[in-house]
Amino acid sequence: MTEAHDALDNIRIVLVQTWHPGNIGAAARAMRTMGLSGLTLVAPRQFPDAEATRMAAGGEILLERARVVAGLDEAVADCGAVVGLSARLRGLALPCFEESDEMARELIALAREMPVALVFGRERSGLTNDEIACCTHQLSLPANPDYPVLNLAQAVQVCAHELFRAHRRQHDTTATLPGSTNSKALPPSREQMQHFQQALAEALGEAGFLNQPHARTLERLQHFYQRAAPSRKELSLLTGALKALRNGKSS
Repeated sequence: MTEAHDALDNIRIVLVQTWHPGNIGAAARAMRTMGLSGLTLVAPRQFPDAEATRMAAGGEILLERARVVAGLDEAVADCGAVVGLSARLRGLALPCFEESDEMARELIALAREMPVALVFGRERSGLTNDEIACCTHQLSLPANPDYPVLNLAQAVQVCAHELFRAHRRQHDTTATLPGSTNSKALPPSREQMQHFQQALAEALGEAGFLNQPHARTLERLQHFYQRAAPSRKELSLLTGALKALRNGKSS
C-alpha cells in the first residue's frame, strides 16, 4: 500500500500524440514545479527533441524518465482512475468533474493506494471518442466562453496546481476528505475492467445476444459499468459469476 506522502508519485500525466516537442518540455516544467514526476507520452510526433529540453527549464529529469508507449490503453492499464481532459463534454455516459479542485481531491485520495492518470489530447483536436472511452471520468476546465482555449502546457499547469494544493491540504489534516479511499473500496484497474468487458462480449456473442450489429449493445453496457463504478471485489464477483454461467452452459 502506498503511503499518503507518496500520492503525488502515483499520479501520471499522459500526453497523447503531442505535435510540438516544446509543449512536452513546458508540461514537464509545469509538473516539476508542483511535485509531479510521472510523465507518459503516447506516440509523440518527435521525442526526444532539443526544443522539449529547452522548454523544460528545470524539468529535464522528467523528460529523461518519461515513458513512451504506442497507445493509450498501455499508458493507463494499471490505473484505478483515468481523467480525460476535453474542451467539450461528449455524449458518452462518463462521470464528469465539474471543477478541477473536485477532481484533485478525488485523485489525491485514490493515489494514496494505486496509480491514477490525467490524460491530455492533441493540441488541435484533443482526444478522440475512443480515447475518452478509455477513461473513467471527464474534466472540462472552465474558461472564458468567448475563447475557452488553453495551451496544452497551461492545462497541465492548472491541473498540477490543483493536485498539489489538494495533496498539501490532505497531508496537513487528519480528517478524511470527500472521496477518500478510506470510505470506499478500491476500483479495478483499467486492464481488469477491459478483461471483464471482453469476457462479457464473448459470452454474449456465444449466447446469440449480439444479433443486432447497429444496437451499440456493447458500447451501452460499457457505459453502464463506467457509471456503476464497481469496486475491485465487486468486479471479481461479476467475473466469477460470468465464468460460472459460461461453464454451466458448456457442460
